[in-house]
Amino acid sequence: MTWTRDLSMLFATLFGFWVLLNGSLAADVLLVGLITALIITLLFRNSLAVVSELRMTPRALMTTLGYVFFFARELVKSNLNLARIVLSPALPLNPGIVKVRTRLKSRMGRLLLANSITLTPGTLTVDIDGEWLYIHWVTVDSADIEVATAAIVSGFEEYLEVMYG
Repeated sequence: MTWTRDLSMLFATLFGFWVLLNGSLAADVLLVGLITALIITLLFRNSLAVVSELRMTPRALMTTLGYVFFFARELVKSNLNLARIVLSPALPLNPGIVKVRTRLKSRMGRLLLANSITLTPGTLTVDIDGEWLYIHWVTVDSADIEVATAAIVSGFEEYLEVMYG
């Protein structure tokens, strides 16, 4: 049952992208999109399963929109913070690698978390090992796992947990 649902979600996602990217509802475009999405779904059903992990509930879709705004805000904040550090005469750097824990269970949720952390200046996800992420942090405030997790991961997790679990 779950396998069929996952394949259906994968097919629907691929076909949806096809329609969005083509911007046409012409019969020939839709037919090519259906065939292409079906072939990709059947050939790559195991390796593209992460695409279908997004929960398709109204709450998850609204949370996705909120996540985009949250990420944009964090991106601006971290850029300004890093610019302040770089432009400071004292250059208050305290680089290091911290270990943080994520509550996220899905592969795609963890991947998005790691990429979101990496895309915000001042942090870089170095490794993911199960529930543990190893992050290079330009200004390590604390090596304590709970404090580092709260500072780096928690905001993103609130959104990703609703979207991916």
